[in-house]
Amino acid sequence: MSKNTDQHVPDSVLDENNDEIKWEVKPDRMLVQKQDDDVGNDSSATTQGPMIKLMVSYPHGPSRHEVHVPAQSTFGDIKNALAQKTGLEPKEQRLMFRGKEKEDEEHLHMAGVKDRSKLLLLEDTASKVRKLEEMRKSDQITKASEAVAEVRAEVDKISERVAALEVAVDGGTKVEEKEFLVSIELLMKQLLKLDSIEAEGEAKLQRKAEVRRVQNFVEKLDNLKARNSNPHSNSSNSVSVTTKL
Repeated sequence: MSKNTDQHVPDSVLDENNDEIKWEVKPDRMLVQKQDDDVGNDSSATTQGPMIKLMVSYPHGPSRHEVHVPAQSTFGDIKNALAQKTGLEPKEQRLMFRGKEKEDEEHLHMAGVKDRSKLLLLEDTASKVRKLEEMRKSDQITKASEAVAEVRAEVDKISERVAALEVAVDGGTKVEEKEFLVSIELLMKQLLKLDSIEAEGEAKLQRKAEVRRVQNFVEKLDNLKARNSNPHSNSSNSVSVTTKL
C-alpha cells in the first residue's frame, strides 16, 4: 500500500532557536524552506539566485573587499555595493574579471562569476584626472589665500601710518611730503605682490578685495597730500609723522 502523497504538511515549524521556519511544496511535491520576499530589502532577491561572496581587489585602499550579492546580479550592482566601501561613485569604477572590463548591465552568472570569484576594481582614468585637478586647484587656492593674508597683514601695518597722517592733516599740522610718498610706495609694493598671486575661486575674491583696499588707501594719501600742500594750512611748521611698521 502506497503512502498518501497528499498528507498534511505544516506551514511552519520552530527551529532550535525558536525562530520560525516556513515551508512550501514545490510542483514536484518536494518540501523546501520558503524564502522571505524582503531579503536584503529587495523584492527581487528570490529571483536572483543564492547569495555568493566575491573578493574584489582594489589597489588604492584596503587590498581586498568582500561583497555578498545574489548570484544573478549585474556588475552594476557590484559597483553600487562597492561605492559604500571605497567612496568611489559607480561611474568612477571599472570592474575587471578574467582580464576583461565588464559592462554594468552584464550579469555575473552569464560572465562565469561564481562564489568566491575574484574581481579587480580600478578607478576610471577620467575620474582620477578630475580628482587630481581638483586637488591641484584646492592646493592653489590654499596657497593663494595664504599669500593674500600675508599682504593683508602688511597693509594693516601701513594703514596705521595712513591713520596717523590723517590725524595730523586734520589737525592742521604741516607734514613733510616724503611721508606721503613713502606710504604710497609701501602700498604700491603690496599691490605688486597681489598682482603676482595666481588665484581662483574664493582666493580670487580675497585678492580682489585687498586690491581695492590698497587702492583706497593710495587715494586717501593723495587727498591728504593735496590738503597738506594747501597754503591756507593753520601751521607752517613741517613735521615728520611715523608709525611702527
